[in-house]
Formats: sequence, C-alpha cells, structure tokens
Amino acid sequence: MKQTDLTLLEQLRITEFEIENRQRLFMISDEDVRLIVEARSIVEAGLDALVDRFYDLQTSVPEIALLIGDAETLGRLRNAQKRYISDLFSGVYDIDYVNNRLRIGLVHKRIGVDTTLYLSAVYILKALLSDLLSEHIVDLNRRAKTLAALEKVFLFDITLVFETYIRSLLSEIETSRKKSEQYASSLEEKVKDRTRQLEQMARTDPLTGLFSVRYLDESLTRYLRAAERRLEPVSLVYIDVNDFKEFNDSQGHQRGDEILRAVGSAIRQVSRAEDGCFRYGGDEFCIILPNCDREQAQKNYCDRLVEELDKAEQNVVLSIGIAQTGPESYASATALIAQADSAMYQSKAEFKSCPQLDGAELPALEADQVTDEALLKQK
Repeated sequence: MKQTDLTLLEQLRITEFEIENRQRLFMISDEDVRLIVEARSIVEAGLDALVDRFYDLQTSVPEIALLIGDAETLGRLRNAQKRYISDLFSGVYDIDYVNNRLRIGLVHKRIGVDTTLYLSAVYILKALLSDLLSEHIVDLNRRAKTLAALEKVFLFDITLVFETYIRSLLSEIETSRKKSEQYASSLEEKVKDRTRQLEQMARTDPLTGLFSVRYLDESLTRYLRAAERRLEPVSLVYIDVNDFKEFNDSQGHQRGDEILRAVGSAIRQVSRAEDGCFRYGGDEFCIILPNCDREQAQKNYCDRLVEELDKAEQNVVLSIGIAQTGPESYASATALIAQADSAMYQSKAEFKSCPQLDGAELPALEADQVTDEALLKQK
C-alpha cells in the first residue's frame, strides 16, 4: 500500500480493530456478508446495464453533468463504479476496502461534489440494486434480508466517505485560517512599519533631518532624569543663524533653505549617537549633550561645529549659547531651554556690537548655575 494511503488511514486512526468495531456498530453479521456474496452473481450479470442506467440518471442532473464534463471522464467513472459495486458484493470489508472508500470521499471533495449530490447518487444506486435483486431473488424473506444487509454496508461506506470529505473540508478551513492569520499578521506588520515611518516623519524636520521641536521638551526631560540618576552633567546648546532674514530677503528662500540644510548637516556630522539634535524653529537649533559640561560642550562640540559648517558655508555666522545643569542640582527642561536661549541672545548681542571681530571668541558670560558663551565667526 502506498505511504500516502497509509497516512490517510493513520490520520483518521482507522485500524483493523476500528473496522471490526464499526461493523459491529452497524450490526453487519456473518449472515449479512454471506447473503451479499450470494447475490454477487446476480449483480455481475446485470452490472453493465445497471451502471449505464445509473449514469443516464446522473447526467440528467445539470450539476452532475457539468462536473462529469466529457465522454472520457464519463468512461473512467463507469469503470470505477463497476469496480466499486464488485467490491461491495465481494464480502471482504478489510483495510484495503476501507482505504478505497476513504479515497472516494477525498476525490469527491477535491472535484467539488456537493454532499447532497453524493447522497442522491447513493440513493439512486441503492434503488437500482434493490430493483435488480428484487427481480431475481424470489424468496421474499431472503430478499428482505439481503436488502437489509446491503443497507448496512452502504451505511458503513457512507460514514467512511463522509469522514474524509469532512476532514478535507476542515483541512481547507484550517489552511484558509492560517492564510488569513498570515495575511492579518502581514497587514499588522505593514501597519506597524507605516506607523513607525509616520512617527519618524512626525519626529523629524523634513528640511534638516534633525528632530522636530515638538519632541524637545519630552526628550530633554528624559535626558535630565537619566543624568540625575547617574549624577552626570547635561549641556544644552542653543544655536541661531545670524542675519538669516537678510539671506532670505536678498538671496531668496531657496538660499535660506540651503543654509539651514548645511547647518543641519554640520550638526549631524559633529554629534554623537547619544546626543539629541533638534531644529527649534526657523533658523534656531537645540542640541542636548548628555554627560557633557560647558567646557566640553564648547571645545568638543561648538568649535568643531563652526569648523564643519565653514567647509560648506564660509559666510554663515552662528550665535551659540550654552547652558549646563548638574551634577549638583538639575534645572527643569523649560528652565534649561530658557537659560540656553538667553545665553544665545547675549552672544548675538555681542556679535552685533563687535562686527569687526574676525572669527574672534568673546569672553564667556556666567550666571548662577548656567555659563553663557558667545561664539562668533565673521569672514
């Protein structure tokens, strides 16, 4: 027997013991088997005519005729039906017989035979066999017993066919369910990816590629809490592009956008992975430098930023304010931004009052916990 066939039997847990148990449930006795075998000669003598009549009736039903299709298929079905009837009257209902019945159910499901059509075909076949046997078995008692025995075997067969039919249907449902789950999971992942993309777009300034100002307070608060737990300083750098309005007015907004992109690029180049880089709005920028004091912010960040920007835009001057908080005590996010903003404006004021300084650095301005420093570059 083929391995695939064995698998079908194993899937349904049908063993020889199970077959015997089912025959007992349908009360198929040795006498029933004997009566069916004795009727075999009658059936085989009229088999061709019986099968011809069966398919005449079947093909008169439009749905069945559509399923059968062409004459070649009809010929194969006729031969298969003859084999089935011969097996039915063999009296041998062993595991091979059962396997053939199981396969019938599987085939019927695969080709799309509705259960109603299948049961209708069984009814017609039983009626034709009953008429044939009744015509040739004269003894009424023996005829009744033979027909009753045949009814039991038909029921035995129908349960086998329906088991594979139903199992195949459940298998299709399970496959569809898995496909639906996979599709739903795929959609969920796409939604998550799209949501992440939208969140990233919302968090990112499209012109400079830096974070949007709407997340500055939230992010700075997280940085401050982390620094307080580790007793580390945090510096906030506030940057403004000097005379930015004049660039826009004299050279156009496209030129202004080029300058902002250049500043954003320079910021990304000199920033560490842990730094938070934000476009604050217009021509202003804020940089969060964790574990970095004012002097480190000036030397390791601001000086390098000016040098980096000078490579792309030599005529652009930045006013920069630096505010430090911690590690002794920590300002709030709002207060730290205000301190850095104030330092930047003091830097801008120094720039406007000393335009003749060529790249000179003004003295640092100190106030309480925050040191404000002006960095000027004039070419």
